[in-house]
Amino acid sequence: ACCLANLALTHKTYQLETNSTLTMGRFINLILAAAPLTVSGFSVPNGEVVSRRESFAKAASVIGGTIAAGGLVMPSAASATVTDETPIVTTRQGGLLEKYQDSRGWKIMAPSGWNGFDGEVGAYDKKWQDLVDPFDNIKLSSTPVKSTTTSIDILGPVEEVGASLAGKRDAKLIAALERQTEGILFYTFDFALNDGTHQLLLLCVHKGKIWSLDASTREKRYSKRKELYYNVLGSFMPKLS
Repeated sequence: ACCLANLALTHKTYQLETNSTLTMGRFINLILAAAPLTVSGFSVPNGEVVSRRESFAKAASVIGGTIAAGGLVMPSAASATVTDETPIVTTRQGGLLEKYQDSRGWKIMAPSGWNGFDGEVGAYDKKWQDLVDPFDNIKLSSTPVKSTTTSIDILGPVEEVGASLAGKRDAKLIAALERQTEGILFYTFDFALNDGTHQLLLLCVHKGKIWSLDASTREKRYSKRKELYYNVLGSFMPKLS
């Protein structure tokens, strides 16, 4: 297990429905501890073995699942503030994406033709996996939080949260972005893991839940997946209206 005693974000608190209160340092510690540094995996559908390459996805499951307009939306770190409104992504990207609306109250532009899996307890709410290369996958998870928790910024500034997630995880933080879409604050992180995985992670809070959406691929394939993955993350909305 990773030791995070030196994390700077130790004064924020994160409250779960169990009425327990976690310091920010403890929250990040749980995230990192959720995925061991060794490649010792756990089982998911189709016999796939999950290891460090899904560290941030598995991390989100500790907190509750996997917690963690039109065209490509990839804001830069120096762009808009959280008060600026960024349109939701609606592009079908030439047929690579299709609308998906879930009766549980969320919507997304999902990869066309990928295998879809409904929730696995303690792992995710929904998962999409490439038919050709199962290593390429996108997972969504959620967990209840106290009604007084209304925004992901309770975790702290986006850059510091990203650095804390990357630190001790054998990962390089490529980008830590924040945007506001339809009144909801989203944190997006771009990680390059030293095991050859590239991963995007999105976090937000809405209607009493913290949502985690992560997209993973091999580093050598990331240039081909980058646009697709950013569009998927930019299309997610934890409400239907």
